[in-house]
Amino acid sequence: MLALMNSDRFADKAPRQVYAELLDDGVYHCSPRTMYRILDANQLVRERRDQLRHPSYAKPELLATKPNQVWSWDITKLLGPQKWTYYYLYVVLDVFSRYAVGWMVATKESAALAQRLIADSCAKQKVAAGQLTIHADRGAPMTAKSTALLMADLGITKTHSRPHVSDDNPFSEAQFKTLKYRPEFPERFGSPEGARSAVGPLMRWYNEEHYHSGLALLTPHQVHYGLADEVIAQRQRVLDAARAANPERFVRGAPRHPAPPREAWINQPSKPTTSEKAAH
Repeated sequence: MLALMNSDRFADKAPRQVYAELLDDGVYHCSPRTMYRILDANQLVRERRDQLRHPSYAKPELLATKPNQVWSWDITKLLGPQKWTYYYLYVVLDVFSRYAVGWMVATKESAALAQRLIADSCAKQKVAAGQLTIHADRGAPMTAKSTALLMADLGITKTHSRPHVSDDNPFSEAQFKTLKYRPEFPERFGSPEGARSAVGPLMRWYNEEHYHSGLALLTPHQVHYGLADEVIAQRQRVLDAARAANPERFVRGAPRHPAPPREAWINQPSKPTTSEKAAH
């Protein structure tokens, strides 16, 4: 009976269907209940045809301690002039500095376009082989074999978000949200050229004028190009002068400008608990 129920004819049918079909053929082997017992004894109370085995995906844990160590990239839709029409904004973002090292607007999602953007961004940033990891989600352009081959040729390590995990690519998602919440971000774009004309100033604003809350209110450009210490020193002189002129206003002592983060993580590993440390 087990061989019969696992045959091509019956593998995707429930025992009651097998029972009825065999009766129509003039054959009786056993009751449906007995068929269930046979399947249960062999741990086959499920669909008996080949099942899709989903691989287990490791959580990406990426650390950047300076620019051009880890980039993330993603594609977001821009509404076109009519319903159901879209353009696509590609952005490559440095995780440490939040600086957009490359962007483009296109009329479609394309692995070939993404590869060109990545190669151009690497050339502009003078990225050496073995220096960079690029992280992305699992969209078709990101997982294309040709994209993987390009990264291998450039000496880039690639990683991907886990399927259906929205926070494995947080830096790109946050950057898109920041852009789209700008008052000057159009609700719809009339043409690809119009989209590029509108997005260009927004990207310049983001890189060069946006005081990023995650960067101690520095701009991505200042952090990416090593200007942070100079800017903070100048700001500290202003703070010191303000305290010298009005010490009574600083009841908690001398103001200190915060330092920017020394590292940026995608999925920072959690610290072991006290009980876990004791176990070791």
